[in-house]
Amino acid sequence: MYVPAHFAPDDDAVRELLTHHGAADLITATAEGLVATMLPFVYDAEHRTLLGHLARNNPQWQLPVLGEAMVIVRGADSYISPSWYPSKAEHGRVVPTWNYLTAHVYGTVTIHDDPVWLDALVRRLTDKHEANRPRPWSVDDAPEKFLTGQLRAIVGVEINISRIEAKFKLSQNRPAADIDGVINGLKESGDEESAAAVERWSGNDR
Repeated sequence: MYVPAHFAPDDDAVRELLTHHGAADLITATAEGLVATMLPFVYDAEHRTLLGHLARNNPQWQLPVLGEAMVIVRGADSYISPSWYPSKAEHGRVVPTWNYLTAHVYGTVTIHDDPVWLDALVRRLTDKHEANRPRPWSVDDAPEKFLTGQLRAIVGVEINISRIEAKFKLSQNRPAADIDGVINGLKESGDEESAAAVERWSGNDR
């Protein structure tokens, strides 16, 4: 990934993205070509792994991986209109762009076909995404026999991370006034998530 210095996040920012992202794209090279599946992952910082699961009927887990796998993790992303820049009125030398947070995570793939491992993973995924709900759903809310059947229908995927290439492109290359314009423009368009990302990671103290 091409990452200019002003778009390179620090380790804490990357860790936060991996910890709090939603779903990501698992991409593997196989003898039959590239294969991709979008799925949620849990980031285990201690063991430097991403943990997820695939449907048993998904052929991706059965195809031997050539080299390493890649997981594309995304945060907020948004179109940036040059009309939001005060500098447009000054000199007009502005163009549209796209802001985004992303990490390309590389590593080796291990498949887990173990109900105990899968049960623990499903609980971690559920706890992660239910934590902030008023009445969090629990795995234990489902009947045990039903849950057992659901676990038989999936296989676990563990990515042992070898390297991470991350890019937080959030208008850091623009003057402070333009960054303020981007934040205000995103808020006015209803994209609070992207506005918060620019406000937090652009380095422009408002």
